[in-house]
Amino acid sequence: MVQPLLEIDNLSIAFHQQGETQTVVSELSLHIAAGETLALVGESGSGKSVSALSVLRLLPSPPVSYPSGDIRFHGQSLLHADERTLRGVRGNRIAMIFQEPMVSLNPLHTLEKQLYEVLSLHRGMRKEAARGEILDCLERVGIRQAPRRLADYPHQLSGGERQRVMIAMALLTRPELLIADEPTTALDVSVQAQILQLLRELKQELNMGLLFITHNLSIVRQLADRVAVMQNGRCVEQNGCRALFSAPQHPYTRRLLDSEPAGLPVPLAPDAPLLLAASGLSVAFPVRRGLLRRVVEHNRGGERPELSAARGGNSGPGGRIGFRQKHHRAGAAAPDCL
Repeated sequence: MVQPLLEIDNLSIAFHQQGETQTVVSELSLHIAAGETLALVGESGSGKSVSALSVLRLLPSPPVSYPSGDIRFHGQSLLHADERTLRGVRGNRIAMIFQEPMVSLNPLHTLEKQLYEVLSLHRGMRKEAARGEILDCLERVGIRQAPRRLADYPHQLSGGERQRVMIAMALLTRPELLIADEPTTALDVSVQAQILQLLRELKQELNMGLLFITHNLSIVRQLADRVAVMQNGRCVEQNGCRALFSAPQHPYTRRLLDSEPAGLPVPLAPDAPLLLAASGLSVAFPVRRGLLRRVVEHNRGGERPELSAARGGNSGPGGRIGFRQKHHRAGAAAPDCL
C-alpha cells in the first residue's frame, strides 16, 4: 500500500480551561494521498477547523492537548515534532488558507512586501525574480490590474480580494499539501469558479494533496475525490464523493444532504409590476494627491450596468461593478455619480 501524504490516526483534541477539560474532537482518522482532494464537511462547531489547525500545530498548548492519536506527514509525526521541524513544514511543504484573511494579512505591510516575504523565506528567491511570479499568481487568482495593486495595503482591498490574496500567498510556496478552510466563502460565483479551477490545475501540476473544509456541498460535488462528514467532533461517515452523495449511510449525512436547496425558484409572473429600473449608471471616485490634495484622476467603477427589479423577484447588475473596491483605493474620496 502506498504511504499516505497525510495521515490523521485516532486523534483526540481537548481544551483545558478553569480546571475543566472538554474534548472537542474524538478519535478522528483521515488520510490524504498525493494528488487527492478530501473534503471535510459538517455544521459549525463540529471540529473541522480545529482538526485542520492541529495538522500544523497552530493551536496554543496549553490550553490544547492531544490525549490520543497522531498526525503523520510522509510518515513523520507532526504532533511530536520539534519547532525546527515544524518550521520546515509550515507554509513550505504544507500551506494553509485561513477562513478570515483580515486576521492573517499584516495591516502595516503592502501586498508586495507580504507576498515577497513568502517567496524569500520558503523558496529563497530574490526580489527581482519574485516580482514576476507574484504578479502571475495574483492574476491567476483573479486580482485585476495586479501591478497597480502591489502597493496596496489590506484595508484597501474588498473582502473577496483579500481572500484571493491569501490563496495566492499559500500557492506561491507550491506546497505538497494545501489545507483550505472555507476559501471561497467571501467570493462571488464567477470568482469562486475561477479559484476552484485554479486549485484543480495546481493539484494536477504539483500532484498536490488538498484538504478542503467547507459547508458548501455543491463545491464538494465539483472538487472532492473523497468526503469525510463530521458531527460533534466525530467523523460519522467517510466515502468516495459519488458514493456518499448517491447512497449516504449515516442518518446525519442524509440530513445534511437533505438540507441542500432543491428544485427551481418560483418563476416571476410576466405581468409583475416594475418597482425599479436603472440604466447607463457610472460612478467615479476622485483620486487626490499632493499637499493640496488636488484631484489628479478618477477611478471609475462599473460598466454602465442595466438593473431592474419587479415585485416578487430579485435582480443584480450585469457585469462586475467593484464600487467597494474603488472606494478603498489609496487617496480615493467619495464618489461622483455620473
